[in-house]
Amino acid sequence: MKAMEGIMFAVNKNKPILGKIQITGTVHCLTGLHIGKAQDDWQIGGLDSPVVRDPMTYEPYIPGSSFRGKLRAIFERVENGKDPEKFQFNRYSGQEVYRHECTDPSCKVCRLFGATKGTEKEKQNIPSRLMVRDLRLKNRDELETIDTGLQYTELKFENALDRVTAAANPRQIERVPAGAQFGLDMTYTVETEDQEQTTEDLQNLLMLLKLVQDDAIGGHGARGYGKIEITDLTLEARQLAYYQATVEKAEEKKHFVKLLPISLKEKIEVEALKSLIQFIHGENP
Repeated sequence: MKAMEGIMFAVNKNKPILGKIQITGTVHCLTGLHIGKAQDDWQIGGLDSPVVRDPMTYEPYIPGSSFRGKLRAIFERVENGKDPEKFQFNRYSGQEVYRHECTDPSCKVCRLFGATKGTEKEKQNIPSRLMVRDLRLKNRDELETIDTGLQYTELKFENALDRVTAAANPRQIERVPAGAQFGLDMTYTVETEDQEQTTEDLQNLLMLLKLVQDDAIGGHGARGYGKIEITDLTLEARQLAYYQATVEKAEEKKHFVKLLPISLKEKIEVEALKSLIQFIHGENP
């Protein structure tokens, strides 16, 4: 056990930055989307469930934590289905939330999304390789022309019926309407010389982006909310030299960048991903 702890400590101590891979694209809402926010006050005639908005622009957005959390949840279920005994869901801090976290650096999920299972004394956290930023609204002008009585959003009335008394419980849910577009912006840090491992991480990430399109983002997915499509997906590999280039040598930066357009509707060629990773390591396949 102590030997394993030593290995864990060594793994977490060595976290170089060999390069970055930017993942960008457009998330299209095919159905209404609801990601709610906490209500500080209640008003007569007000919304029962408002969406989260940017306090500066008042535009709705998809929090990076929500999108990232959905990808991780899907990945955990995929891995649990492969080996339920080995890949288990844990519960921490007495919270009634089951998820998987471990201190195994070879775990595909924790390697990509990180883990904080270790205690303060053990310090066995695994930093995430994937960063997901807030998804910002891209077609603001188009949504401004929609007459819904709300800014950029719509109001959906729903009604829950008591199965015994038939009493109605109407509610109002604010949604981002179908047709809204958000910018996907993620960064993967290349931190290992193991190119096969990095290739596997990217394959898993692209698999999750495919799966989430047949799942749902936000709340009320079982009632049809939150169906999305991802287009214009691009992987941009940036060598470390890209960040070290001076302003005077800005023109040289293009020599340290390699683009790979991806269509989630088509088969993703593994060799293309490997070529991107080899570029990060300064190789010319």
